Amino acid sequence: MNLKFNLNVADGYTSKSQIARVLTEKWVSQNIFCPSCGNDMLNEFPNNSPVADFFCDDCKSEYELKSKKNSRSLKIVDGTYSTMIERINSENNPNFFFLNYDSRELSVQNFFVIPKHFFVNDIIEKRKPLGINARRAGWTGCNILLNGIPELGKIHFIKNNQVLERSEVLSAWNKTEFLSKQKKANRGWSIEVMKLLDKIQNQNFYLKDIYKFENDLKEKFPNNNFVKDKIRQQLQVLRDKNILEFLGNGHYKKI
Repeated sequence: MNLKFNLNVADGYTSKSQIARVLTEKWVSQNIFCPSCGNDMLNEFPNNSPVADFFCDDCKSEYELKSKKNSRSLKIVDGTYSTMIERINSENNPNFFFLNYDSRELSVQNFFVIPKHFFVNDIIEKRKPLGINARRAGWTGCNILLNGIPELGKIHFIKNNQVLERSEVLSAWNKTEFLSKQKKANRGWSIEVMKLLDKIQNQNFYLKDIYKFENDLKEKFPNNNFVKDKIRQQLQVLRDKNILEFLGNGHYKKI
């Protein structure tokens, strides 16, 4: 995989934002396979498509690309807040590609995909409306909060300039595919427990280690009065999906 951008594709463009868009989109179309089915080629939607940027002819998965230079910020600026909320709750919401590149070397540093089933309302931050003197006064944008996504939901093709094996990418995608079949309420619990597992530094842990976050989950799910029961249920789900191994006596291991 060539991590350098092909500068020839931006010939004739003068706007920096347009040049960045053309370079990054062309790089994706030439280098990235579909993480859902493994199809070697992704097709581009027409420019300014309201749906997404790429789609797979084989499995019909859709992907929207977000690019950022010289930064691994935990916030990605996006468009209109209400539109984003509506889209991630729709039946055909896209998966998201995130590309981080070096603006001096004009090469990709990090590239990962977040499957659409990890997108819940909580990770979309509402920005302040534009002031009355702005050209689009009152317009309200949003940010995507990447720290609201568990590590299992960030599937890297490239990490710190290192290209991961194709088999690793496909395996990581399949590992959490079960979330797409869950009801939204259950999916929210699974995602929150995955995020708690990220906070536990050790690969091996005990039930008491995750019970420490009981109050956090009570705040997140105020209508549930049986948080510990729900934690144990979700740990069993993750065990059945080969994300955790149960070692007995409240002892677990991350796989």
